[in-house]
Amino acid sequence: MVVLLENAIGTTKVAPQPRRSIRPVAARNVSLSRLAIEHERAFVPAKATRSRGYLFSKRAFDLVGALALLTLLAPVMVAVFAVLLVTTKGKPLFFQKRLGYQGKPFWMIKFRTMIVDADRKQAVVENEKDGPIFKNRRDPRITRLGAFLRSTSLDETPQLLNVLLGQMSLVGPRPPIAKEVAEYEWWQQRRLSVKPGLTCLWQVSGRSEIGFVDWVRMDLWYVKNQGFWTDLCLLAKTPVAVLARRGAY
Repeated sequence: MVVLLENAIGTTKVAPQPRRSIRPVAARNVSLSRLAIEHERAFVPAKATRSRGYLFSKRAFDLVGALALLTLLAPVMVAVFAVLLVTTKGKPLFFQKRLGYQGKPFWMIKFRTMIVDADRKQAVVENEKDGPIFKNRRDPRITRLGAFLRSTSLDETPQLLNVLLGQMSLVGPRPPIAKEVAEYEWWQQRRLSVKPGLTCLWQVSGRSEIGFVDWVRMDLWYVKNQGFWTDLCLLAKTPVAVLARRGAY
């Protein structure tokens, strides 16, 4: 595969790079997240190429997986909805406009974890992260129940509906908001060349403990190396990451 480096002047070809696989990484006991970061420091991926067979199987797997998870998690989701309905001033479900595949906007669904009018009060909260993302480990806008939902990732479960609607996938980069994308550098916009997902390499590698640039590098690694085996490996790592609660806030 020939890696393309794009800039304001044009497109330059760099020496052919062999396709990397997750299989030998696991065998060598090398951190997948570290490999992704180091790989993307040197190369920016060209436009993602995916076979029709992979896209068809991925969509079929998304439908089956989302339906199965909704069936399994339905009692928990109903209980969370009921508690939020009683204890929260705002609506239990929170709809936020995000950017999906090729920057197409959609409404991402979450359980409410913040107070009403949280966006208006963001200016008085310190941002602990670099880049366009906003994170604060002790964000005062997060409710007590919201903190629990975030730490257990239960707040993300309604996004299974986004998967059924075809707006998201089970595996893919997390969908950004428009004002974040407005601050992206040109190469960071490659994150939008694939459908966003519920879980990804960043999600299973420490989430909010990872800086923005390394986060993007992980996503770009997925853009180049996505495949059915890659998706299965990331899905398999997700339950352990959720239970560990590392960087979940």
